[in-house]
Amino acid sequence: MEKIKVEICCGTACYLLGAAKLMNLEEHLHESLKDKVDIQARTCLGLCERENLGGAPFVMFNGTEIMSNASLEKVLDRLNLLIEGDK
Repeated sequence: MEKIKVEICCGTACYLLGAAKLMNLEEHLHESLKDKVDIQARTCLGLCERENLGGAPFVMFNGTEIMSNASLEKVLDRLNLLIEGDK
């Protein structure tokens, strides 16, 4: 299984609205999931300008799927679904 790439936007708006907490994501992953996820901070994903996406903070999964209004709980739930889907 290829690692799930998680890119956390750390631009100003995203950082102030919760991305700082998301940077602790690895600490909240179950030990068995840590080798299945690649977490990266990005300076800015440039998603705030797209009106149809919702609000910051933004997280991108595998370079294609965008989550707006991301929280630790939402990101962890999505990761669990993505990992279950790869089994």
